[in-house]
Amino acid sequence: MEKNYNRRTEKDYNFWRMLFYKTFVTFVVWSVTKYMYNLKIIGRENIPKTSRVIFAGNHVSYLDPPIVSLAVKKCVAYMAKQELFHDKNKLLRFLVHILGAFAVNREKPELATFKTVKSIFNTSWSLGIFPQGKIIKEPVISNIQKGFVLFAKKFEADIVPVGIKGFDGYAKKLFEKHITVTVGKPISYKLPEEEIIQEWARQICEYTGFENKLSEEIVKL
Repeated sequence: MEKNYNRRTEKDYNFWRMLFYKTFVTFVVWSVTKYMYNLKIIGRENIPKTSRVIFAGNHVSYLDPPIVSLAVKKCVAYMAKQELFHDKNKLLRFLVHILGAFAVNREKPELATFKTVKSIFNTSWSLGIFPQGKIIKEPVISNIQKGFVLFAKKFEADIVPVGIKGFDGYAKKLFEKHITVTVGKPISYKLPEEEIIQEWARQICEYTGFENKLSEEIVKL
């Protein structure tokens, strides 16, 4: 039987996975982003003390999850598309799994997804989501999925926007690229859904210089 990557429990976010996560982010991610991408981090003072928080960033590359984790200095479990757990790249498959990500069917979310998010919030881990649902190369904010707002309200977790600016391709040599990550101000889950989405988009556009196109479309479920 094929393993169900949608469902994770508190046991999956144990001491050993946390130790590996922190070691990988501290040494591998820091080294790569520091010396190949000249990573600059702004706004760490905005990070809430509690772990019951959703870090929501714009999505520009496969580097985004580890970069966000490095920026916020927390163990973050990310929602990931199902295809990543069956990718031909064995290293990618391994990292997605071992670093605590869980699969989600973007076309038809399952009950297991909600149970997994609940399990995450029962631990010291935080939740990571990219509201655009996929990598967007164009410098625009559009096609926002409402899932991150539903989770915020369901589990009473504030949302922290994380803006990733400057990515224009993967580095092939030292100090070739420049990326800036800005941790934004928390958005209360108590606000109306539409206001949360608009405020997330506003902050991301402010930190990245992206164009906000939400006013031109209907926000998707």
